[in-house]
Amino acid sequence: MLQTLRNAWKIPDLRKKMLYTLLMLFIFRMGSFVPVPGLTTEAIGQMMGGFTEGMQGLLNNFSGGALERGSIFAMSISPYINASIIIQLLTVAIPALERMAKEGEEGRKKISSITRYVTVVLGFIQATGLYFGLSASIQGGNTIMNFIVITITLTAGTAFLMWLGEEITEKGIGNGISLLIFTGIVSRGPAMIKSLQATLFSGDTISFQSVMTLVVILAIAVVAIGFVVMINDSERRIPVQYAKRVVGRKMYGGQSTHIPLKLAMAGVIPIIFAVSIMSFPQTIAMFIWGQNLPTTGFWGALLRLFQQTHPFYIIVYFLLILFFTYFYTAIQFNPIEVANNMKKNGGFIPGIRPGKPTSDYIARILSKVTLFGAFFLAIVAIFPILLAFIPNLGAVSIGGTSLLIVVGVALETTKQMESQMLTRHYKGFLE
Repeated sequence: MLQTLRNAWKIPDLRKKMLYTLLMLFIFRMGSFVPVPGLTTEAIGQMMGGFTEGMQGLLNNFSGGALERGSIFAMSISPYINASIIIQLLTVAIPALERMAKEGEEGRKKISSITRYVTVVLGFIQATGLYFGLSASIQGGNTIMNFIVITITLTAGTAFLMWLGEEITEKGIGNGISLLIFTGIVSRGPAMIKSLQATLFSGDTISFQSVMTLVVILAIAVVAIGFVVMINDSERRIPVQYAKRVVGRKMYGGQSTHIPLKLAMAGVIPIIFAVSIMSFPQTIAMFIWGQNLPTTGFWGALLRLFQQTHPFYIIVYFLLILFFTYFYTAIQFNPIEVANNMKKNGGFIPGIRPGKPTSDYIARILSKVTLFGAFFLAIVAIFPILLAFIPNLGAVSIGGTSLLIVVGVALETTKQMESQMLTRHYKGFLE
């Protein structure tokens, strides 16, 4: 990766794109320290308990700590992510959107435009929820003017981040939205190191137990990163052979290729879906009772079930990730459509008849691959929760979702750099 960065920096065109990307990311980091008018930062930090659990913790990590600081970027790019997921799901369900998606570049532009409008609407709804959730930290109380100022500021912050991400994608290197999330997560590194230092080395002397705990944490981090990289790049390749055909005086086909089925095809989307559902009861409770959540009776018992360390939460969270992995993979990859396209172009899988037998064979292989990927995602997601039961390790914020995003974005950006360098190399050779 470092060698790729060095080689890319030597190419003037790529260096310009890298500098532009860094400038946009710098603006994002500066904006995460600009406070929303009327919000008290200290009260927010005390109210939300450090933002370490549930959707609030995930949102705070994505925003690089902007949520706990009451910044204009407090909601980060999460409304855009939610809007993109909703539009993807509706594309399958609504024929008009499905036709639009098949219109090529023009259709994708229309869908992107719809996604932007949905982002603004979802951003305003989420900003309204944050306003009522943080009502105790608002200076001057719940007034109409405070509501307008705070909700519009938060919505505008999300819209600006959406524009930043699109600018990076168009004029910079990598996927802009992914890089914004990557930057937010990585920026939490110093805070995590400081928390680790305060937990392990709080006294005047360094104990053997603290040193061994640090070694274990580093070993877990290295193994986890290596495991995520391995699974992220792993794929099951189904061989495909194309029959030879003569068109005029030329012969086409005859080549061999493959269908790549990635183990982690759904990415982190199933985890985000599962976290959203598991955080729903506590989010509703916050709207109803504010910070005075019930601790006794039926509602108190129900809310305790949805605490991260409760066995019920861990089991249901695990099962939801398995379900959403299958669900989202089924939306992304259609074996029947793949089989039909292969049949139209004279392609076939050796030993498998074209048509329905081919689609059944691909679906069977996809089901096995998805099962492995689903268990991988679920284990990565619940690993930090299980880590909290171990003394001294529980204070370390090692998020499975964050790890997946950081590794995935780093690999994807590196591959894009290598692809652009390879394109320029062949251009120079041909010229």
